[in-house]
Amino acid sequence: MIVGATPPSPALAPLHVMALAERRAEWASVRQAAIAGNVANADTPHYRARDIEPFVADAERARLQLAATREGHMVLTPLQIHASAVDESDTWDVNHSGNTVSIDEELVKSGETQRHHRLALTVIGSFHRMLLDSVSFR
Repeated sequence: MIVGATPPSPALAPLHVMALAERRAEWASVRQAAIAGNVANADTPHYRARDIEPFVADAERARLQLAATREGHMVLTPLQIHASAVDESDTWDVNHSGNTVSIDEELVKSGETQRHHRLALTVIGSFHRMLLDSVSFR
């Protein structure tokens, strides 16, 4: 430690929003590729539809906790904050060829993933503009 230096405060800690948004955009592009593969194999007999883990699972692995700043705040454990698993019996279509791809379901997933990707890119663009404005001398 440098003598006379003040320890970094939490307010001056690095922002990881750009890295988080970049990882979410990468997740969305990988999920879109999996969805495209499912649609391409919609007529392949015995093909099993594929999907990737939700992006929320990455945050759960980081073991983030909500901050309880007052006594009355509700504290949730990681076991209480989870998504339910999707069962194969919950799929939309029944195919006699053993194929589990539902075009309708894949289109819905594609729309959701597109919104996630657009949000991540919007966050990246906003922070980029904010950084440029903070260093410009206009």
